[in-house]
Amino acid sequence: MKQNCSQKFFEEALNLFPGGVNSPVRAFGAVGGTPPFIAKAQGPKIWDVDGNEYIDYVGSWGPAILGHAHPKVVAAVQAAAANGFSFGAPTELESRLALMVREIFPSMEKLRFVSSGTEAAMSAVRLARGTTGRDKIIKFEGGYHGHADFLLVKAGSGGATFGIPSSAGVPKDFAKLTLTAAYNNLDSVKKIFDANKNEIACVIVEPVAGNVGCIPPQTGFLQGLQNLCKANGALLIFDEVMTGFRVALGGAQELYDIKPDITCLGKIIGGGLPVGAYGGRKELMDNMAPLGKIYQAGTLSGNPLAMTAGIETLKILSQKKVYEKLNEISARLTSGIQEMIKTKKIGAKIEGVGSMWTLFFDRLDDFKKFFHAALEKGIYLPPSQFETCFVSLAHTNIEVDNTLDVFESIL
Repeated sequence: MKQNCSQKFFEEALNLFPGGVNSPVRAFGAVGGTPPFIAKAQGPKIWDVDGNEYIDYVGSWGPAILGHAHPKVVAAVQAAAANGFSFGAPTELESRLALMVREIFPSMEKLRFVSSGTEAAMSAVRLARGTTGRDKIIKFEGGYHGHADFLLVKAGSGGATFGIPSSAGVPKDFAKLTLTAAYNNLDSVKKIFDANKNEIACVIVEPVAGNVGCIPPQTGFLQGLQNLCKANGALLIFDEVMTGFRVALGGAQELYDIKPDITCLGKIIGGGLPVGAYGGRKELMDNMAPLGKIYQAGTLSGNPLAMTAGIETLKILSQKKVYEKLNEISARLTSGIQEMIKTKKIGAKIEGVGSMWTLFFDRLDDFKKFFHAALEKGIYLPPSQFETCFVSLAHTNIEVDNTLDVFESIL
């Protein structure tokens, strides 16, 4: 793998950005080395500035479900750009995409577009607090819902312990309102509710954990969360920024047949452009300004380029047998890896739901070695053991079999 230009660009970037990057995991802090600087992407592949080609399983961290630079999406965005990038005023495109989202996610009777998953989660929690009149929330250890202050919290010493900030700059008083439970452990959630009677506004959860690696919900876990929320007058928020349109067209709530009170979307909904959304029942959403007293706004929310990319992406995803094809190619990859683990007796396991998957190694050093060996042989994976890999519709048996051949040679 050639790295002359990437090394040069990274050294320059170190003088411009903290750690040389605009999002921490891109810096390869967990694995070491210099990140390749990407020059272009097409279908299931990316190319760096040194001309190295990679089969991509990062997919821009999830949005590239169609593969990169899908021609129909590109053409539609180019046409929209010719009419202007953003107006700061209502457009018909916003309603078109909203109608598509509502048809796919019936729990979102009304919604609002924002520009990121962070904004969606932040606004959803504000909606829950404003509606219930309560301040405390429950999240799960390792669950990532964007970088809003009150969501950057890790667990205390026990399920009902007040959280502490997991980032400098987050006031301790903010963190005290965020209580952290254990994912897939209903008892830890119940204990928090019992210790904070009539104080919990909401539970926010990734229905399939994705930011500690891909971890599926155990049978009954999501339904149990819904039951606990109803019993305690709290709202259930599904953060489907990652799982929305990914594990099924209608996300995890379709896959597991659970309707949350509020849903957060992002990534795929923008077709690769910066978009997020949150929504729920009409009576909840009507508490937002300008109808209600809960305020949220955004200059670029619902901009025509992002709406166009989302519309074209959802058109393709709504076609028959799309998810059958996506899950089939994903299963070819994950079952192949599973067979390798079994026959070679590797200290690792693979978890996955649909086109999301993570290969967990028993030792972190083994992941670092695996990551760099895969990168050297043209396989681009997330540079962290605790991130999720993504398969796209652009991946074919050729890319999957090439990937398995590489893994066979390095595992």
